[in-house]
Amino acid sequence: MKNTLLLSALAATLLLGVVAPAAAQQKLLPGQSELAFTAKQMGVPINGYFKKFDAQVSFDTTKLATSKVAFTVEMGSATLGSKEMDSELPSATWFNVAKFPQASFTSTSIKALGAGKFELAGQLSIKGQAQAVSVPLTMTQSGAITVASGVLPIKRLAFKIGDGEWADTSMVADDVQVKFKLSLSGVGKL
Repeated sequence: MKNTLLLSALAATLLLGVVAPAAAQQKLLPGQSELAFTAKQMGVPINGYFKKFDAQVSFDTTKLATSKVAFTVEMGSATLGSKEMDSELPSATWFNVAKFPQASFTSTSIKALGAGKFELAGQLSIKGQAQAVSVPLTMTQSGAITVASGVLPIKRLAFKIGDGEWADTSMVADDVQVKFKLSLSGVGKL
């Protein structure tokens, strides 16, 4: 009898595992997402964007302590819209794509600020240089889509972007604004 109850309990557990719906997987929707940057060259804004990036997201407003975000960017996908400038970006002076093909961000904590605003703390790694950053973002939902958007200011020289003669900030400013709009599916109610 004891074995029958144990087997029944085990069978019920297995059946529930098969029948119970799995939690919705959170996914980046690349076709609806954007990752751009703005810098200034001789005081004139230059705008670029990355064509390839990905994110692994596990976000739950009721469990922020265990929520995580990992983001990768294919640095060779950067474009400024000019063949001449685009051919320079992968070089060792700028992104050094041959040695550092990806940049990454890994969250260490997520803090709710209220009204759909959050702050992600984590490590940003570009060109082999890692820096602790705080990423402010706003999240909105429309139907099944959640959009996380914001601007992360960085200093390009902290990541050795623009070595040698390009380290002169009178030519290319040190300040870069990284703008993002990430569309996600599977995120629960905010």
